[in-house]
Amino acid sequence: MELFAEQGYEKTSLREIAERLDVTKAALYYHFKTKEDIIISLFQDLTRPMDELIAWGQEQPRTLETKKEILTRYSLALSAAAPLFRFMHENQATMRDLSIGETFKERMFVLLDLVKDPEAVLTDQVRCVSALFTMHAGMFVLRDAEGDPEEKRKAALEVAIDLVSQAHGQAPGVTH
Repeated sequence: MELFAEQGYEKTSLREIAERLDVTKAALYYHFKTKEDIIISLFQDLTRPMDELIAWGQEQPRTLETKKEILTRYSLALSAAAPLFRFMHENQATMRDLSIGETFKERMFVLLDLVKDPEAVLTDQVRCVSALFTMHAGMFVLRDAEGDPEEKRKAALEVAIDLVSQAHGQAPGVTH
């Protein structure tokens, strides 16, 4: 993932990957026939917490408390999958071409459905969409800002929770 993020997907060779992993090219080929196979495997590992979150969220009542918990868990999953998101950000054109790009987009729509109410007024739906993207933007924009990464994650999460709370007619920072 580091090589893909540093050099770009297209410019990274299987030979370079094998060298970085300190394995032979033959050993790498034994497990992965293509770079896309490697990326798919990495995505499956790094997105497993998101899949578990989606499965959990789909079994919960559609309450504000559930939505806050979804955002909290998603924030932690984003933090753990930071290399994946860096890769996606640095390789946007490649992501559109790879099958995992579409799979990831589908995950995002499912998460969005878990945090927004389709019956809500448009401004409240936008607040919920913005909540998810606030966490994404916080991860990218705040990445190079000074400060503790955990504090930056919590700040983005707080804003996201405020947005979802407003969408539920609750003042920001107020919990029940």
